[in-house]
Amino acid sequence: MKKIPQEVNNIIFDLGGVLLHIDSQRSIKAFESLGLTNAINHGGWGYQHEVFLQMEKGLLSDEQFRNGIRELLLEPASDEAIDKAWCAMIIDFSDDRINLLHELRKSYKLYLFSNTNNIHLNHFQTLFQQRFGFPISELFENDYYSHVLNQRKPSVESFQTVLNHAGLNPQETLFIDDSKENTLGAQKAGMHAVHLTMEQNLQALFGRN
Repeated sequence: MKKIPQEVNNIIFDLGGVLLHIDSQRSIKAFESLGLTNAINHGGWGYQHEVFLQMEKGLLSDEQFRNGIRELLLEPASDEAIDKAWCAMIIDFSDDRINLLHELRKSYKLYLFSNTNNIHLNHFQTLFQQRFGFPISELFENDYYSHVLNQRKPSVESFQTVLNHAGLNPQETLFIDDSKENTLGAQKAGMHAVHLTMEQNLQALFGRN
């Protein structure tokens, strides 16, 4: 695994697949049980229907999203059933990786940038608070979410928005994501980037095993 460049003072983390365990197959199967097939692309980094992308760009309210899903279904579905299927992919947070963040805060400024949506945000924030007893936002200088920015990774503009808001020098900033496409977008914005695969260990990246 590549070494962290010495000039790096700031680290921007992705959430799902990096700090949060997710399994897109769980949501795929849950939506299939409601009659919606091919809802999420393989790997969980894209969608077959525009309603999901619009939700992650903050262009739809929760209710508009649910109604958009219902339009794709052959049978009626409740708000609760749709939310449950949508959040089924969210599993839990890794204790080891959250502990690593506490350690890294001593040496780096930490940030979060996630492609997500309001329904997922409420779900994982509650999950984190119940698990650790404090808000996930306390781990970071700032946390950024696509539906709040109205921009999604991997667009270069989305990374520039985060860099500008946080006042970061891209050459001093490392971005870590489990999507290669997203890391390429970060590199185009001038940042260092690491594509974290399932076989790689986040702790090893920082010399902590």
